[in-house]
Amino acid sequence: MKSKILTVIAILAMALSACDDTTENIGMSLTDNIDKLQITTDSFEVQSRSILADSVLSKSSAGYLGRIKDPETGAYITADLTLQLHTLEDYKFPPIANIVSKDQSQNVIADSCDIRIFYDSFFGDSLSTMKLTAYELQRTLEEGLKYYSNFDPEKLGYLRNDGLSQDKTYTLTDLGVTQKVRNGKNYSPNIRINLNQPYTDKDGNTYNNYGTYIMRKYFEHPEYFANSYNFIHNVCPGFHFKMKSGMGCMAYVNTTQLNIHFTYHNPQKDSTYAVTSTFASTEEVLQSSKISNDSKSLQSMLNDNTCTYLKTPAGIFTELTLPVDQILQKHQNDTLNAAKIVLTRVNNNSQSNYGLAVPNYLLMVPKDSLYTFFEKNSLHNNKTSYLVQRDHTTSNNVTTYKNTYTFSNIAGLIRAMGDAKEKGGSNFEALHPNWNKVVLVPVTATTTTNSSGTTVYSKVLNDMSLTSTRLVGGPGNKRDKIRISVIYSKFKGK
Repeated sequence: MKSKILTVIAILAMALSACDDTTENIGMSLTDNIDKLQITTDSFEVQSRSILADSVLSKSSAGYLGRIKDPETGAYITADLTLQLHTLEDYKFPPIANIVSKDQSQNVIADSCDIRIFYDSFFGDSLSTMKLTAYELQRTLEEGLKYYSNFDPEKLGYLRNDGLSQDKTYTLTDLGVTQKVRNGKNYSPNIRINLNQPYTDKDGNTYNNYGTYIMRKYFEHPEYFANSYNFIHNVCPGFHFKMKSGMGCMAYVNTTQLNIHFTYHNPQKDSTYAVTSTFASTEEVLQSSKISNDSKSLQSMLNDNTCTYLKTPAGIFTELTLPVDQILQKHQNDTLNAAKIVLTRVNNNSQSNYGLAVPNYLLMVPKDSLYTFFEKNSLHNNKTSYLVQRDHTTSNNVTTYKNTYTFSNIAGLIRAMGDAKEKGGSNFEALHPNWNKVVLVPVTATTTTNSSGTTVYSKVLNDMSLTSTRLVGGPGNKRDKIRISVIYSKFKGK
């Protein structure tokens, strides 16, 4: 019964503290002589600093391709894309007798072949002239391995030296397509790379284009098309798209397709059609975005101790040192009911129309768990890891965002850190220098609805999109200090 009372009082206390900047006399307002419960409050300063993310687990349903300059910080960000292609189970081309597209020796050929990189949104100027090169992989990305944002397939020997290599100069707004078509409901914006030049496979066989290679592989070995694993390991290991030049836009890629165009005769209808066979990147196969940040610009931000930074993709995180000893000192007989931190953004100084987005979700995770949390596909448990959305209000379906992120109650984490130190012995801090440190990581969060109709989080991943913000804090902070507000309770006389 006492436990239930303490829980209810903690909730009420947090609600009241959210409505008033002061917490004086909360204990008097919530207790009576029957319960004999004493509530006290306190607050402590939290130290913070920016830390280099170096690289993050590149696991996302979206890919990124392009190069931009952050208008506020001046940092350059380049994204290259590596991916595999998926085939349907027991994929089949039409019977060879019904394929009209054949050469003089009656071998099947593709009329043409292309790769289309479809994007659903972008950052920057869609008229910026960009150039990339599409490379064929000589070996594939294997399942079960962890691919981070600094994974470089070129440096690690994944690219086929004498394989397919095709340059493409493009603008995200495809001026080769009429505006009427671009505005049509059936148009999906994409970067089109033609693969119609002669192609030589690894065995030295030459074809008129890459699509012909795929078609003939099918008729030689249809078992290679039985599933994606066979296709990837025997026919098409994948592609790497590397930015070569240009500046000003970043595409958020939702899927990439290899399209093989040929002519087919339908004997039932006695009609001939131009058809397309498609192999696409999907969540069933792997894709990885290689992120290259301008190291000088990042170092300049790390040297700025008047604030801390959150910058994605794979840029800068904010580290907090929690005053665990101070919070628990002299309160061994008290119950720590609540511990609240409010983090405030520093307004963006940029006047550009292309300012980076502000991170929407922040994950707080112990520093020593920063990488394993994502590698294990973990979800926040509200005990040692916490997820919050940027503070906001919604009225008439209009959401207004605030300049703050609020972690309402991390008391469980404080207690866990204190218990670990108490059990760890005299040499604990030397062996575990990060024992009271957490990292704030911008993430994307996916929700699903379970069988009972409740919305729950199903996936938390590193945010690989372009975001940036500054937080109040840092060793040279001249603004209000970051503080953690805590609430204790105990029965009088205990």
